[in-house]
Amino acid sequence: MANHRVVEVPASNLKKEITRILHEKGYILNYKFEDDNKQGIIKIALKYHPVTKLPAITSLERVSRPGLRRYVDAGELPRVLNGLGVAIISTSHGLMTDKEARKEKVGGEVICYVS
Repeated sequence: MANHRVVEVPASNLKKEITRILHEKGYILNYKFEDDNKQGIIKIALKYHPVTKLPAITSLERVSRPGLRRYVDAGELPRVLNGLGVAIISTSHGLMTDKEARKEKVGGEVICYVS
């Protein structure tokens, strides 16, 4: 059995950026954008530990949602699992992790927590 599973997700610009960040941070093996007729598809190869077969993503929690948006200033950026996880923030400079937003000194909308 391979150490990954491929899932297909309907594409949007937000999902493409989240996928890119998850790949950069090592939570997914690989991804590919495919354009069929109108809406594209993102194929994501999920990552699993080679020995224990546990998934790399143990928790993905949506924070901001259409009914209740959550915005934070640069000084109030959240830390996930004391820095071991990642918070994805939508800023005026695009989507970035909490660490990158802290470095750029920008706040924004907290999209999700990944650990």
